[in-house]
Amino acid sequence: MTPQTWADTPYCAGPKSKALFQEEQKFIAPGLQTIALYAQIAIEGGNGAVLRDVDGKTYLDLVAGIGVASLGYGHPEWTKAIGEQAAKTAVGSFTSPHRLNFLKTLACVTPKDLTRCQLYSSGAEAVEAALRLAKSKTGRFEVLGFWGGFHGKTMGVMGLLNDGFKNSYGPMAAGLHLAPYPDSRKCPFGTKEAHDCGAHCLEFLREMIKRETTGAIAAIIIEPIQGTNGNVAPPAGFFNGVRELAREIGAVFISDEMITGFGRTGRMFGCDHEGVVPDMMTIGKGFGGGFPVSGVVTTTEIASAKPWANPSGSSSSYGGNPLASAACDITLQMILRDNLAGNSAKVGAAMLERLREMQARQPLIGAVRGRGLMIGVDLVNPKTGQPLDKTICREVFEEGLKRGVLTMAYNPSLRINPPLVISKTQALEGLALLDESLDAVSRRRGL
Repeated sequence: MTPQTWADTPYCAGPKSKALFQEEQKFIAPGLQTIALYAQIAIEGGNGAVLRDVDGKTYLDLVAGIGVASLGYGHPEWTKAIGEQAAKTAVGSFTSPHRLNFLKTLACVTPKDLTRCQLYSSGAEAVEAALRLAKSKTGRFEVLGFWGGFHGKTMGVMGLLNDGFKNSYGPMAAGLHLAPYPDSRKCPFGTKEAHDCGAHCLEFLREMIKRETTGAIAAIIIEPIQGTNGNVAPPAGFFNGVRELAREIGAVFISDEMITGFGRTGRMFGCDHEGVVPDMMTIGKGFGGGFPVSGVVTTTEIASAKPWANPSGSSSSYGGNPLASAACDITLQMILRDNLAGNSAKVGAAMLERLREMQARQPLIGAVRGRGLMIGVDLVNPKTGQPLDKTICREVFEEGLKRGVLTMAYNPSLRINPPLVISKTQALEGLALLDESLDAVSRRRGL
C-alpha cells in the first residue's frame, strides 16, 4: 500500500504503523498523549527536523516531542556520546566527566549567580524539588502560580494547574494559590491594551496576597512564556513586576524554563528577554536532546538551605546519572557551538512573518504570536470568531499528516515548537503544508 492510498483513509497511518499501534493498544494503559493517539503512527527513525515512520513516510516535525528534541533526530554527536556512555555505565550518583563538564558550562550561560544545579528526571519532579527548596530557604509553606500555567501533573503541583485536568482528583495540596495572568487573547479584566492588562493583574496579585494568603508565601512560580496555554507571552514589564513583588514579600521567585530554556525563544532562557534574574529556574525538555532529564538551578546561598541541602535531601535516584549527564553535556555543547538560539530567533522570525501573511488570507487563523521557535496560532471559526471546534481541528491535524507535516493542530491553540536545528527552508515548507491543510478543511466545511 502506498502513502497515496492510505492518505484517503480517516487516518494517514500506514498499514505497518496501524498494526503496531492497534497491537500496543491491547497492553498500554489509556491516557497516551493526544498527538500519538490521533496520529497512530509508529516511528522508526529520523534525521534533523524530519521523522520517518515504519511505513517509510516522512514528516516535517513542528512539535519536537512538545519542545523536547532540540537537536532533532539522529544527531551524530548526540548519538555518539550516548552510545559511548551507555557502553561504560548508565547509573549512579557518582561524579562523571560529562556531569562536571555540563555543570561548568551551564554555570557560564545561566543568569548571574545561578551557578548551582541539581538534576532530576521529569519536569514535575524538578518543580516539586524547587518548591521544597523554597520552603527550606524561607521557612514558609505557601506557593503562588498563575492562571494558564503548567508545572506538572503530580499531586504536589497539580493544584497550580488552572484547567479541567485536575477535576475529579479530590482536594489539592494545601497552600497553593492561583492569580490571573495577562493573556493577550482575552484579558481577565476585560482591558484591550496589553500594558493595562498587565498592570491590572499585578494590582490584583497584590490584593490577593493580602486577602487570600496567610502571608507565608515561600515561592512565586511563573513561566516567562506560558507553553501549554498556547505559547502566550505576558506584556512587557509584567514578568519583572512579579519578580519585584516576590522580592518585596521575601518569596523565592522561580522562573519555570522547562519549555522556554536553552534557546527555544531565541535567547538562552526566557527570562533573558526582560533581563530578569530569578532566584531559581526549573529546567527540562530541550537540554537533554530527548533524554528524560530536568533540573533546578539557583544560587549558592539558596541551594545551601536545609533540610534541602542535607545529604540525600535534594537527590534523586536517576538524577544526574552518567547517561543523562552525557545527554545534557553534548546537547548544551551543540546548542552553543551551532548557535541554535540564534537559529531559533532567525527561523522563528521568518515563520512569524509567513504566518501573518497566511493570517491575512486564511479564514481559520486568528491571532499569531511568538518568540523564536515558540509560536502560537489561534484557530478560529470565521463565522463566529470563537475557537475552532476540536473536531474540525482534528481534521486540520490529519490533513497535515497526509501531506507530511506533524503539528499540534488538533487543538485550537496551535503550538509550533520545532527542533532548534530546523532550517528556514524546512520551516516555511512546513507552514506551506499547514496552509494547504487549512485550505482543505475550510473548503470542506464551508468556512
